[in-house]
Amino acid sequence: MSLEIKKINKKYGDQDALIDVSFSLKKGDIVGFLGPNGAGKTTLMKIITSIIKPDSGDITINGYDTQKNEISTKRQIGYLAENNPLYKDMLVTEYLDFIASLYEIENKKDKVKEIIKKTGLESEIKKKIEELSKGYKQRVGIAAALVHDPNVLILDEPTTGLDPNQLIEIRKLIQEIGQEKIVLLSTHILQEIPKICNHIIIINKGRIVENTRMQNLIKKSNNLEDHFQKLTA
Repeated sequence: MSLEIKKINKKYGDQDALIDVSFSLKKGDIVGFLGPNGAGKTTLMKIITSIIKPDSGDITINGYDTQKNEISTKRQIGYLAENNPLYKDMLVTEYLDFIASLYEIENKKDKVKEIIKKTGLESEIKKKIEELSKGYKQRVGIAAALVHDPNVLILDEPTTGLDPNQLIEIRKLIQEIGQEKIVLLSTHILQEIPKICNHIIIINKGRIVENTRMQNLIKKSNNLEDHFQKLTA
């Protein structure tokens, strides 16, 4: 299981959004993808998921080029967007059944039941999504990203707006999921990164300025906030 990012470049007009971005990840990597606003995080996530195309460079998932094999590689990716767009007038089970149908999943009923259990949604299945707490809405978003059993899970600000108990629950869920997948997680809550992630990548003004294992970073600097500010200020 692998995700390879090779020399990705992207411009919006005269503005460089990404400049020669390269890194590689493997199964079990839970990556904190950090950077200031406008650094290029969401742009790269959208390029990985084939929502937008790069100006140059290549991305491969398990050896398959995302531009040449767009449909098959999309099936290997689960994506939770920052604002977690959900059909809030649907029941939890209805929504996940709908998402499973889009992926043409075999044994759809069993798969939805399995992912509801994995994400701790059993008590909420008869509720409309609009009736759920912020934490449970995030769980529904993660469940939708996981229902087709992707190899790569991309989470854009998954813990924003959660209370302390919800943070702990989502953190545990991501860590459990990350044992069998590649997880790329973007967040501005720096104190959460060492508790969730085993790898860190920092981007600033479209360029990668840090790419290391969490244990190596701790040896280099025991204060992530200071290290982040030093690289991005």
